[in-house]
Amino acid sequence: MPSRERIILGIDPGTTIMGFGIIRVLDKKMSLIELGILKLGKIEDPYTKLKTIFEKMIALIDQHHPDELAIEAPFFGKNVQSMLKLGRAQGVAISAALSRQLPITEYYPKKIKQSITGNGNASKEQVAAMLDNLLNSPLAAEELDATDALAAAVCHFFQTNNKTTGSGNKKGWKGFLADNPDKLISRS
Repeated sequence: MPSRERIILGIDPGTTIMGFGIIRVLDKKMSLIELGILKLGKIEDPYTKLKTIFEKMIALIDQHHPDELAIEAPFFGKNVQSMLKLGRAQGVAISAALSRQLPITEYYPKKIKQSITGNGNASKEQVAAMLDNLLNSPLAAEELDATDALAAAVCHFFQTNNKTTGSGNKKGWKGFLADNPDKLISRS
């Protein structure tokens, strides 16, 4: 049976910093392609920020040819203006993906954290540490927006891998460890 390669683009939307993480999946094994942030804080005009997000998304899509987009959904906050800005950033990122016919899946932050660490209330640092372990790749701890985006991509892999690889009744960590015994760390 020929192996199928999938490339998943993860996005942590924002109007000050947008994180992105791209993984390759081959034979149920993940590897990191690219991880980074788009800094938008010095751009004063809000519409220019949105245009910059759109252009960066198109550039990432055209360079890496992802098969799917996983994006963090906005969480409910107390500051309505912040929510509106975040929603615009997310909408522009989604529009860029739609313009290139990419399937899109949204994940709430708690779902992403639960998928990566087993704890929906995990800190950003805990998520980054787990991703470092899962991908066997040292990740820059100071770029937590980038690791949040990477977490969205890895969460999407976990969610879709369980549906498409015949894992049967295996769920969550038990299923992941059964499929990936090399990721188990012995604490002696």
